[in-house]
Amino acid sequence: MSDGDLIADLYAASFRRLVVQLYAVTGDLSEAQEAVQEAFTKALVAPGRFARLDSPEAWLRRVAVNVARSRHRRRRVLDRLLLRIGPPPAVADRSPEHLALLAAMRELPEGQRIALALHYLVDLPVDEIAATLGVSAGTVKSRLSRGRTALAALLTDSDVTGSKGRVDARS
Repeated sequence: MSDGDLIADLYAASFRRLVVQLYAVTGDLSEAQEAVQEAFTKALVAPGRFARLDSPEAWLRRVAVNVARSRHRRRRVLDRLLLRIGPPPAVADRSPEHLALLAAMRELPEGQRIALALHYLVDLPVDEIAATLGVSAGTVKSRLSRGRTALAALLTDSDVTGSKGRVDARS
């Protein structure tokens, strides 16, 4: 039996049992499923070593419990931080112009929308956007240019006719 077969058989035989056990630990079915799934993922990283364990299911249980505990700790830290910094700021501008801009942005192809948002809203330079997206600076410039043109057309169309214009799907 190969190491992969061992993990597949163990998954079929013990996934549900481990989820039930972790559900008792976490009190959250989704959290229990994710923790057990992550434990199996860790087993897949080194299947040969996993296959040599005396009790693979016990190892999976221990890993899943540790995953759940780590997530719980991180969540507690985040909750305390959020309490300290207070509620999130109110949604910015809700004016008709701002809402029209957001609606028009949603109509743009993803590449153009992301480039425009990073450049104009986050105030990133072209080179940093290129590095963030893993594309060339020329691609970012092209997306910005096409995005501005398409956005202007969408905003003009919606201002004049009250309907949405369509955008070329190129990014």
